[in-house]
Amino acid sequence: MTVFHTKRAAAIRVVLPFVFRHWLNQPVMAATTAAGLLGATMADLFMPVFSGHLVDAMTSAASDPVARRAAYTAFAAIVGLGLASIILRMTGLYTIVPFTLRIMSDVARDAFTRVQRFSTDWHANSFAGSTVRKITRGMWALDLLNDTILMALLPSLVVLLGSMILLGLHWPSLGLVIAVGAAIYIPMIILFSTRYIAPAARVSNAWDTKVGGTLADALTCNAVVKSFGAEQREDVRLKRVINRWSARVRRTWLRYTYTATAQLAVLLCLRASVIGGALLLWIAGRASPGDVTYVLTSYYIIHAYLRDVGMHINNLQRSVNDMEELVAMHDEPIGIADASGARPIDIQDGRIVFEDVTFHYGGHRAPLYDGLSVDIRAGERVGLVGRSGSGKTTFVKLVQRLYDVTSGKILIDDQDIAKATQQSLRSQIAIVQQEPILFHRSLAENIAYGRPGASGAAIEQAARLANAHEFILRLPKGYGTLVGERGVKLSGGERQRVALARAFLADAPVLILDEATSSLDSESEALIQQAMERLMKGRTSIVIAHRLSTVRSLDRILVFDRGEIVEQGTHAALANRSGGIYRGLFERQATEFDRISAAE
Repeated sequence: MTVFHTKRAAAIRVVLPFVFRHWLNQPVMAATTAAGLLGATMADLFMPVFSGHLVDAMTSAASDPVARRAAYTAFAAIVGLGLASIILRMTGLYTIVPFTLRIMSDVARDAFTRVQRFSTDWHANSFAGSTVRKITRGMWALDLLNDTILMALLPSLVVLLGSMILLGLHWPSLGLVIAVGAAIYIPMIILFSTRYIAPAARVSNAWDTKVGGTLADALTCNAVVKSFGAEQREDVRLKRVINRWSARVRRTWLRYTYTATAQLAVLLCLRASVIGGALLLWIAGRASPGDVTYVLTSYYIIHAYLRDVGMHINNLQRSVNDMEELVAMHDEPIGIADASGARPIDIQDGRIVFEDVTFHYGGHRAPLYDGLSVDIRAGERVGLVGRSGSGKTTFVKLVQRLYDVTSGKILIDDQDIAKATQQSLRSQIAIVQQEPILFHRSLAENIAYGRPGASGAAIEQAARLANAHEFILRLPKGYGTLVGERGVKLSGGERQRVALARAFLADAPVLILDEATSSLDSESEALIQQAMERLMKGRTSIVIAHRLSTVRSLDRILVFDRGEIVEQGTHAALANRSGGIYRGLFERQATEFDRISAAE
């Protein structure tokens, strides 16, 4: 329980200041909303006073001009207060709509902006569906939280305090009854909400996030599900998660029900005390019928607001719970941030230098690289070869600054990439990945992603250079064809050629090709290798390859082993080196190729 309480307190201390900071971005709207809703509440607060005056006036003879005048005055005041309440409440409601919508929009945009900039490791360890659920649930919780504070809690507290003062001025004993009742009721609701409901709500929210993650995981990998006929297995998996989610949500809802029952019981005791007190005052001759009317009307207003205070505190706690994960994302470190005073990098030639680079992956004791130094000349075409885990992919990730080096530095055209803005660095490096990822957008939009606003002619020329134009024209809508999530509607070779076209159009001085011909048929591989040769011309190119046919024509090959460059040279030189790692890899692949050819 202590742990839950600490988390709850921390959540409120973090979530509420987060929301209030967004309020301060719209001070006029916030003040107008609060003033309108509180003004309407004040009008409601004085309504029982004039209701009592009206009853007292009506107990006199109708022919009494003084009584008639008092009745008219009370009637006019009641109507005037009602009209003022309508106008002020409409003002508050009219302004709270754009006020809340802007905050929701700002929070969603800020969260998306921040998540986009989180590190590669963060995205590798997070479900996209869960992240989306955290953002959308937190965004809608803001709507509930704003309504709860501005439209409910503040007016409720004003009515409670104001009625207590007004009743206490006439009959201190009744004011004391209200004060004692409120002093018992409100802390009880706070304790129920924070100690009893909040822990259950937090757990049910966590399972709600897991439901979203499970759905997204299965739907994103639907091709794998279908290929193994595993639909029923995924149904069972989701059912298991939903059953646990359902049990947690049921527990939370039941706790709301039990809390509401306890609230009603306390309010019943308070009602009996106030009404009984009014009767005793009337019997003792210390209260007129109008006074009793005033007390009863005031109590029913107080009762309504007190009853709602419990609901509002529950809603406040619920919205805080729902926003916890969203606010936590805003507080999470970016991972790889631009250095203070970072400036755009200007890459002209594309010379890449690793100077005594040491690099640790988080959680690993030993460094992958320990004092690695290498110089890639401007325009040089370099292949990276080695066993899996030898450090090839890490090399290109460090060039893109997806990770920061532990020590040493990486220079491009004599500029330290750690001191450059990440956007300027990556916009001047084109990359074609082993498994190219396409957006569920048109082919034209995917090709032009590295150069937004490119003309149709430029897009088509890039597709021709990548040997993609012909297959695109065969599609029903040509360049307007939607490719499906992650490009699922295209074959592997087609996706690779679209990715190459994207790199052609980006026209960056540095090019990275990551296993670009792996897992392709011979025809697709030939087309892609032809396009790659065109693309590498005049650019500093780094090619990661397991299939050594990809790197045979490159200027230099770097052979990695356990984070070190153990061999380097041309294909011919390395293939003739007796006992070399590269020669061993080359001979093994040649033997496998001969065996496959013989089998066919």
